Amino acid sequence: MWARSVTPQSQNRDSSPITGSFDRGAAVTVLICAAVALAGCSRSDTAAPANQQASQPTSEVKVALSEAGCEPQPASVPAGPVRFMITNSGASHVTEVELLRDGKIVGEKEGVKPGSSGDLVLRLDGGGAYSVHCAGGAKNDWPLTVTGGAGQPGAGPANATLAAATQGYHDYVVAEVDQLVTSTKQFTDAVRAGDMDKAKQLYPGARVHYESIEPVAESFGDLDPQIDARIDDVDNPADWTGFHRIEKALWQDKTLNGMGPLADKLDADIATLKSKVATETYQPAQLGNGAGELLNEVSTTKITGEEDRYSHTDLWDLAANVDGARKCFELLKPALAAKDPALVQQLETRFADVTDRLSKYRQGDGYVDYSTVAQDQRRELANAVNALAEPMSHVAGRVV
Repeated sequence: MWARSVTPQSQNRDSSPITGSFDRGAAVTVLICAAVALAGCSRSDTAAPANQQASQPTSEVKVALSEAGCEPQPASVPAGPVRFMITNSGASHVTEVELLRDGKIVGEKEGVKPGSSGDLVLRLDGGGAYSVHCAGGAKNDWPLTVTGGAGQPGAGPANATLAAATQGYHDYVVAEVDQLVTSTKQFTDAVRAGDMDKAKQLYPGARVHYESIEPVAESFGDLDPQIDARIDDVDNPADWTGFHRIEKALWQDKTLNGMGPLADKLDADIATLKSKVATETYQPAQLGNGAGELLNEVSTTKITGEEDRYSHTDLWDLAANVDGARKCFELLKPALAAKDPALVQQLETRFADVTDRLSKYRQGDGYVDYSTVAQDQRRELANAVNALAEPMSHVAGRVV
């Protein structure tokens, strides 16, 4: 979502639809594919009304994924807003596209599975050489040239309303990570003390502050896998660290022996996250794309029960993802309302629907054990999130 350095582990965190297993196949970032038997996933090709066309990207780049790679057409565009129209007609090994400049990821689109498509919308104000990267192809890197433009790839918006939105999001992320530092320290203190009951009680509440800003955390290379990897994400189980490693110790292994060093590392990694978000900047389209990524987390990893498979505290994470997406929307809403009030109304209605459905599973200060939620109830939640994700997929193009 945000500009970040490219590392091998940064490509391990793709998600999968409901299959009844814990498959970590690629997930769709903005347009969400949910469970098998749920609504399908495709890019909406509905044209915007004439009075909204000015808000659409002025350049389009088609990227057809194949086993050969991801050649952009055209390979040169002028500086400014760009829509990358990504399709996959049958490449099983090439399902992710990243736009790089100087070794950093400017934007990415994950989980474009065979037969699906999706858009990545960004403002590229910095002219020069870029690279379209897709792991798994015969050729992984394809040149893209941006002509003109002297600014940075994601320069801050000139529009005052949008500038306020991006600054507001920066402040929100910083505040969430501050709370994450505190809540995680309470959790890790219990782990170090060997207090299993207290650690179990504190585990879901510590994670909500991470889940609400997860797309930002994922942008920092290996940091997210170190904090939030599942066992499926690591090649060597001995290298597994973070929340879910300790979750397994608590609920499956039923011992905290040897968890002290992992608790220390979790604190250190979150302190690193705090230092990194302090200086991050964002562009409006990234808020729209990020909201889609958070909803994708709901519709793929959270709905399956794959995320918190030992503790079954998935609904805490699910609700935090929705809250993070709502924050992106609320910050963009003043600018969005001036361009497309109907879209704002639609999003408000669908956010309310998802929130209402989640409220049925509230229990005390948290949520019920997710293993008690039946498959048909999970599908209803996923359908509601899909219905929200579809209009959310248009937001980045309205504010780029």
